[in-house]
Amino acid sequence: MPTPIIISLDAMGGDAGPDMVVPGAAVALERRPELRFVLFGDEKRLAPLLARHPRLAEAARIVHTDVVVRMDDKPSQALRAGRWKSSMWKAIEAVKTGEAAVCVSAGNTGALMAMSKFCLRTMAGIERPAIAAIWPTVDGESIVLDVGATIGADAQQLIDFAVMGAAMAKAVFGKPRPTVGLLNVGVEEVKGIEEVKMAGRLLKEADLPELDYFGFVEGDDIGRGVVDVVVTEGFAGNIALKTAEGTAKQIGQYLRAGLTRTWLARLGYLLAKSAFDRLKEKMDPRKVNGGVFLGLNGIVIKSHGGTDAEGFASAIELAHDMAKNDLASGIVQGLQHYHRAGFAEGSNGDARGEQ
Repeated sequence: MPTPIIISLDAMGGDAGPDMVVPGAAVALERRPELRFVLFGDEKRLAPLLARHPRLAEAARIVHTDVVVRMDDKPSQALRAGRWKSSMWKAIEAVKTGEAAVCVSAGNTGALMAMSKFCLRTMAGIERPAIAAIWPTVDGESIVLDVGATIGADAQQLIDFAVMGAAMAKAVFGKPRPTVGLLNVGVEEVKGIEEVKMAGRLLKEADLPELDYFGFVEGDDIGRGVVDVVVTEGFAGNIALKTAEGTAKQIGQYLRAGLTRTWLARLGYLLAKSAFDRLKEKMDPRKVNGGVFLGLNGIVIKSHGGTDAEGFASAIELAHDMAKNDLASGIVQGLQHYHRAGFAEGSNGDARGEQ
C-alpha cells in the first residue's frame, strides 16, 4: 500500500472558500487515494461539507480556526491579524512542524507569500523565493519562474531560479535533465541586460548535471515549449503570465462572438463543440492551476483564487507530485552542485565580481 501523503489545506482561502476546497479535495482523493488532509478553518462550515463526502471524511481531519485572511488584505495586515492563528498561517505551519508535506491555499497571494516567508524562512543559499507556474505549450507544459515574487532579480538569483525550476521539472515531468532557458529580448548572447547575460555565462560554464542550459529564449518561445523551464525575474514573469491569461480570455470572446453570429456558425459550433471544449480547458488559467513557492524550507502551492473544485484538485495533485518526488531535496542537491562548481556568490563572489 502506498505511503500516505498528508496535505494541509487553507480551507477558507479563495473566492468560494470551503464550498470549493472540500469538493476539490474529494476529487483529488479519487485520483490519488494515498492522500490525507488536514483542513484548517471554521469547523461549523467544514463539518457539514465533509459529511457529504464520506470517503474524504475518513481521510481528513479538521483543525478549527477563527481567523480568516481576506482576499483584499494587504500582506502587512494579514501578518498582524492572522499570524499564529489564521487558517492560512496554520496550514503553512503544518509544513514547518512536519505535520504535512505540502500546503495548498487559494487565498490572498501577497499574504500567502508573506506568511510563508515569515513562517518557513528561505533555504540556505537562497536570497529570495520565486513563484513557479506550469504553463501550457503546443507540445505539453513547461515551467515559468519567477511570476511575481522577486522583482528585479540579479544574476545569482536568476541562477537560483534555474536550479529550483529544473528540480520542479524533474518532480512534475519526470525529466532527468530538463532544458532551461533565460527569458531575454533576443537569443544572441550580446543582447539583454547585464544580469541576464551574466547568468547565462555562468550557467553555461557551470554545466550542472541537474539541468541542460539551452541559452536565451524570447517571449514567443514560452508557448512553443522550446524549453522545459523558462527563467526570468518577477516583473517580466508576472506581466507575461497576465498577458497570457488576458489573451486566452480575448480569444475566447472572439470565438463566442464569431460562433453565435449566424445560424450556420452556431451549427458549426455544435458539430465542433468537443474540440472547442478541449481548447477552453487547455487555455483556462484556473485549470492549469497551482503556483509553487520555491526557495523556502517547505513547499507551499498557491491555487487560483477564482478556481473551481476541479481546478483546486489539480493544485492538490501538483502538491502530491511535489511531495512524492521530494522536490525540496532536489533543490538542495542542485544548489550544492552549483556551489561546488565554484560560481555561486558566497563561495568566491564571481557572480558579481565579473562586472
